[in-house]
Amino acid sequence: MTDKTVLWTAADAAAATGGRLAGLSAWTATGVTIDSRKVAPGDLFVAIRGPNFDGHAFVGAALAAGAAAALVDHLPDGLPAEAPLLMAPADTLDSMAALGVAARARCGARFVGVTGSVGKTGTKETLRHVLSAQGSTYATEGSLNNHWGVPLSLARLPADSAYGVFELGMNHAGEIGPLSRQVKPHVAIITTVEAAHLEFFSGVEAIADAKAEIFEGLDANGVAVLNRDNGQYVRLAAAARRHGLTHVWSFGTHEEADARLLDCSLHATCSAVTAVIRGERLQYCLSQPGRHWVMNSLAVLLAVKALGADVATAARALSSLPSVKGRGTRKRIRLPQGAFTLIDESYNASPAAMAATLEVLGKIDPGAGGRRIAVLGDMRELGDRADTLHVALAEPLRAALVDTVYACGPHMKALFDHLPAAMRGAWTETSVELAPIVTGTVKGGDVIMVKGSLGSRTGLIVDALAALDSGRESEDKAASRTTNQPQAAQSAQGPRG
Repeated sequence: MTDKTVLWTAADAAAATGGRLAGLSAWTATGVTIDSRKVAPGDLFVAIRGPNFDGHAFVGAALAAGAAAALVDHLPDGLPAEAPLLMAPADTLDSMAALGVAARARCGARFVGVTGSVGKTGTKETLRHVLSAQGSTYATEGSLNNHWGVPLSLARLPADSAYGVFELGMNHAGEIGPLSRQVKPHVAIITTVEAAHLEFFSGVEAIADAKAEIFEGLDANGVAVLNRDNGQYVRLAAAARRHGLTHVWSFGTHEEADARLLDCSLHATCSAVTAVIRGERLQYCLSQPGRHWVMNSLAVLLAVKALGADVATAARALSSLPSVKGRGTRKRIRLPQGAFTLIDESYNASPAAMAATLEVLGKIDPGAGGRRIAVLGDMRELGDRADTLHVALAEPLRAALVDTVYACGPHMKALFDHLPAAMRGAWTETSVELAPIVTGTVKGGDVIMVKGSLGSRTGLIVDALAALDSGRESEDKAASRTTNQPQAAQSAQGPRG
């Protein structure tokens, strides 16, 4: 087993937080977590008080699972006197943030902050991928982009990183600024500003102002990377300059863009791109399909340039960019009568993201006798315009030549009722009700895209469709036939530590 890098000694963690060590105090931590169910041996478990649970109730379980120590603000009941604890001077979330600040201060990496209405996680993962070929790169896992996720991610930052990539998210004004001040990025990307979280904002301009809070963490030498084609570009550029930034770079098709798209060929599984990045002409293959991926690849290459890394090397790495779970991953699901293609876009949704992924769906040809099928869940947090914005999806559905639409959620009902009768598959109130309908009608040759906001739980439908894979079942049976008896007995007893 490879030795893990020590992130925190007990003494360093105590110094960073101003906390007091209790119990065994010679521990070292190789990771940091706030979820007792995901504790890995050597983790520092931070007992956070959430809206539903208090992490202090799970300290014992975390230590039993191998946590090196626990960061707490009081002594939980039932722990032995020697339990390794770091007593926070106040709230444990503040102490975790202090760990993050200390980790950022001791690391000499170049940092990028990524925000935007859509494309944050994909852009962050693309940066992770292309920078990893040029130096030790750390990036936030999944979508840990909020007031818990960013300090947790910083606390996990290895001191020897060459690059750090952090996603910053929000659904209310005033949330990104504090996160940016913690990360202190050298480069800040705003992918785009669209109609998302309208329930909490007066309009798209207010969303742009909230995204512009990312500039609060940059110093005057930092670089703002903005979408030149977006309607909020002028507003964002002005905000960057008000924060003292003199380097405002842009990407897009606009002739004045610093990363300018000259041409692209969009295919079902990839895109071929010709662009000029700050005067350097490049041709590259992007392994992810869709114009939205092409545009964000320009932002990535512009950020690479701003970081001082090699742009041509980064462009070549785009040909091997892996898919991100819930954001366009594809599977061939085998049925007895044939196979269908499942496109998992279930992680989140907004009007702009829906339109972009439907365009991708339109470029995929179904197999013989197959259909293009869109399975759609509600787009959340759109306020009074929710029904109108859902109905507006009818046009991109028609443009993508979608044959059948299955939908769930009260706002998708407005779209479903607006569609031509021939396009209506079924509508239900919830994804739980819709899943068996979709699985009962899918057939070989179909191409099915599943998308909805996280709260719509369309991932349940993805799981139900994936479970239809008859090839996987036959592989499982074959594996069980070749398993010897002692191994099977051990498996029946469960894993052993």
